[in-house]
Amino acid sequence: MKQNSCLETSFYSPVVSRLVPYVPGEQPKIDKLVKLNTNENPYPPSPRVIAAIQLAAQQGLQLYPDPESTALRQAIAAHHGLAAQQVFLGNGSDEVLAHAFCAFFQQGCPLLMPDISYSFYQVYCRLYGIPVETVPLTETLCLDVAAYARTDGVAVAGVVIANPNAPTGVGLPLQQVEQLLRLHPQRVVLVDEAYVDFGGDSAMPLIARYSNLLVVHTLSKSRSLAGLRVGFACGQAHLIEALERVKNSFNSYPLDRLAIAGGVAAFEDQAWFEQTRRAVMSSREGLALALEDLGFKVLPSQANFVFARHPTQDAAAIAAALRARGVLVRHFRLPRIEQYLRISIGTPAQCDALVQALGSVLAALA
Repeated sequence: MKQNSCLETSFYSPVVSRLVPYVPGEQPKIDKLVKLNTNENPYPPSPRVIAAIQLAAQQGLQLYPDPESTALRQAIAAHHGLAAQQVFLGNGSDEVLAHAFCAFFQQGCPLLMPDISYSFYQVYCRLYGIPVETVPLTETLCLDVAAYARTDGVAVAGVVIANPNAPTGVGLPLQQVEQLLRLHPQRVVLVDEAYVDFGGDSAMPLIARYSNLLVVHTLSKSRSLAGLRVGFACGQAHLIEALERVKNSFNSYPLDRLAIAGGVAAFEDQAWFEQTRRAVMSSREGLALALEDLGFKVLPSQANFVFARHPTQDAAAIAAALRARGVLVRHFRLPRIEQYLRISIGTPAQCDALVQALGSVLAALA
């Protein structure tokens, strides 16, 4: 068996054997689970999105889509007060991030990022051979901007942060994002704002003033389109040109006709967006209070999830007991956060089911 394994891997490029791929949250095949483990929006997309996708499915699927996704770029640019040439689109924000790491951070020196953040960042670094220097969050799991300063003259490849951070949900005020941009004016500072629409401060208004700022968004969270796979980046035109060069050396048609049509419709229905994101934020505040009543310590969240730990019960044991009761949450076996649970915000009914199950679990574990 070992011989076969060695023979099979002998075909790999050297980098493949060293890769440790990203592992997404569980996507179960079991019905009737309360699924609060992958930060999906509990509400469906706008009805206008469904109608636009249905119409697009009836027209022109035999043809390639617009390689520039012009209509969606224009819709995003108008929404954020930018020009279309300041917007880049990809097949989910993960693809946008992958192209950004390729375009900006292969500089032969370390890329700075928090020690606790979205784990895909380090996967990209291994894929592209980018050295990493992690900057520890504070004891309260907040990002320490001052720790990103470099007075020793050692070059860095750039800076990557998620704001609000994942998996903590803690947000960074805009003035501190601006401080980070000033610390590294000659390198790209990438701000991943996957969750910003749930109460964070977006760095979009800073784009006009900072040539080194790249802001990455997704339609998976606040626009309820995780199944459609649409992500985008915004920055000054020279940064977008670099991303286009990478994209067109990899896949000229990352978004299909259905994704473009659905994405445009999502930005056209601002009322639906506001209604659903505010519902998520309201449920988040209620869930945080309910968790605190059960004895949990809950970090202040500006995302569509909360990050919580119980002072006396093991997080892995709680997660396993919840799953046995049909409730999924996310547990990370990682240093500093192994006693935390990341809990996505569901509908009020889903949040109630979680709280009820947690009460039973804690009583059983006591």
